[in-house]
Amino acid sequence: MKLGPILTGPPASTDARASLVPDGRSSRWTEHRTARRRELIKTARRAIDVIGPGASMEDIAATADTSKSVYYRYFGDKTGLQRAVAEVVIAQMQQKVLGAAKAATGPREGFHSMVLAYLQMAQTSPNVYAFVTRVGIAESSAASGSSDDTLAHFLAAITAMISRPMRTFLLSPERSAGPDDAAPEYWPTAAIGMVRAVGEQWLSAPAGPDKPTEEQLARHITGWLFDGISPERTPTSTAALPSPTLPPTRAQAKDTP
Repeated sequence: MKLGPILTGPPASTDARASLVPDGRSSRWTEHRTARRRELIKTARRAIDVIGPGASMEDIAATADTSKSVYYRYFGDKTGLQRAVAEVVIAQMQQKVLGAAKAATGPREGFHSMVLAYLQMAQTSPNVYAFVTRVGIAESSAASGSSDDTLAHFLAAITAMISRPMRTFLLSPERSAGPDDAAPEYWPTAAIGMVRAVGEQWLSAPAGPDKPTEEQLARHITGWLFDGISPERTPTSTAALPSPTLPPTRAQAKDTP
């Protein structure tokens, strides 16, 4: 008995070539998921802005008019959502900060422009800023062994960006560098630490006549880091302060009648 061919259809080479052609349905599904994810992040930001940085997944999902299972499906857990929101917010902040630095004509002006841009972006939505800078991202990254700490990458990028002009400024011949001057490579890290610490304290402070504006605070920080706190700027000299009353020593107490 004569058997016909067991395999039918196009040759293997043609079939292999066909497998390289992207599936239109798969591509459309990927685009849909990307768009849906972007919309969920946008809705989450709106919810956090209104409710606060402690907004739960239920609160965020309710604002998006969906179930929290949808957020879990797209982001895994709250820390995953936190990281996703941080990536968007910090990318926008970095773009503005870098743009401000590029438009400056010198190190001092550039640093002031960067600080001002940072404060303005944070002030736009203090709740969202607090949400993305909470320790959950770093803790989750450390626990999982992941290096995807978005905030750390942002701060590192800004630190590296100001390192070169500040090194040039600190080592310039017109500056009278003394033996107590810190190594130039430490200054950018110290500067970023101050900006973030002062900025977060300023964000949490209640509004009032004593609270500086973004511009005023940016100038204060720039002055502290470039000029220090000189005696001329101190409102009261130490000579005018009363001397502290100290308890008598044992010898003095023995001689006292």
